[in-house]
Amino acid sequence: MSTSAAQPTATVFPVTDRVREALATSLRGCDELLPEAEWLKKLARSEATGTPLRIKLGLDPTAPDIHIGHTVVLNKMRQLQDLGHTVIFLIGDFTSMIGDPSGRNATRPPLTREQIEANAKTYYAQASLVLDPARTEIRYNSEWSDPLGARGMIQLAAKYTVARMLERDDFTKRFQSNTPISVHELLYPLMQGYDSVALKSDLELGGTDQKFNLLVGRALQSEYRQEPQCILTMPLLEGLDGIEKMSKSKNNYVAITEPANSMFAKVLSISDVQMWKWYTLLSFRSVAEIAALQAEVQVGRNPKDAKVLLAKEITARFHSLAAAEAAEQDFNKRAQGGIPDEIPSVSLAGAPMAIGALLKAANLVPSSSEGLRMVEQGGVRIDGVVVSDKGLKVEAGTVVLQVGKRKFARVTLTA
Repeated sequence: MSTSAAQPTATVFPVTDRVREALATSLRGCDELLPEAEWLKKLARSEATGTPLRIKLGLDPTAPDIHIGHTVVLNKMRQLQDLGHTVIFLIGDFTSMIGDPSGRNATRPPLTREQIEANAKTYYAQASLVLDPARTEIRYNSEWSDPLGARGMIQLAAKYTVARMLERDDFTKRFQSNTPISVHELLYPLMQGYDSVALKSDLELGGTDQKFNLLVGRALQSEYRQEPQCILTMPLLEGLDGIEKMSKSKNNYVAITEPANSMFAKVLSISDVQMWKWYTLLSFRSVAEIAALQAEVQVGRNPKDAKVLLAKEITARFHSLAAAEAAEQDFNKRAQGGIPDEIPSVSLAGAPMAIGALLKAANLVPSSSEGLRMVEQGGVRIDGVVVSDKGLKVEAGTVVLQVGKRKFARVTLTA
């Protein structure tokens, strides 16, 4: 009688309450978690064996500053880090030289090595304001990408087809419209995917615009006979205008290194509707706490109260609680027409000086004509008193100038 060899069975680990809580933490605010069932199995195995999962986030140092839009994924990394998993903060010093074409309709010029090195110096220091530095593994993808060489790059390229690469939305649109696609751009998803192979990641995070690249990593891990990573995409955070993605180029951003007063005021400037998305993606308050706060607003509590709490939480995270409270006091002074405690001081000669020219010289407006337009609109104050005379000449002395609600300067004017 013939017998066939018994097939090994995969170990099934129990899904405990802690595992379900970890899944809920993973899902909070995310756009997609793929495949969710595989991630649940990884969490259960990690819980049962006491082996931390390897969770990767890669950022290309394309600019020297990180804004709070970037912290959406960093916050998720911190939540998973607090569950005991290994967080890998990957600086894409190699991939930056290629240039990620995600979401672009034209070839993006790659950065020079000097630009990359200058930007990378500040990246991890800023990310450490969110992540726990003691439990964060920092890596640079040039570690394994540089040694690949021409032979290794060709072997890597052989593991993915052009047809699959052209499935990427931005490549498809550019191909159909006869917009040039450089060969080096096709290498970017491959190199980002190879990062996952090199790091043996269990989960990779990114914005929704990174989904294709994250899936390439999953495919390449299978090619290299590794267990494929799961992917978790987070929504892109709209900026202060509530419309466009937060971006320095659109000037709708809040940098995580900007002064506390400015940070607090900017958060307060967002719309009441937008505030709740910011709570979901940026706040460390529990889902239950946010839901309770939202319910209070729905039955009559002033939404500004909730916005102040959010502004204080974000400001305290990147500065301190004392700085956040001082920023709130400063904002209230401005709102009531008062003068903030800390304003720039300027010394100028040329008294008496026309009000438009004075506002320009004090860097409160871009031109004298803009200064006169602000006077005409009632947006200029001297020592708290509204200026209505466009022909005003300011005599020698020290005055506090205010343009709009937020621009102040203490000016000492001499003859």
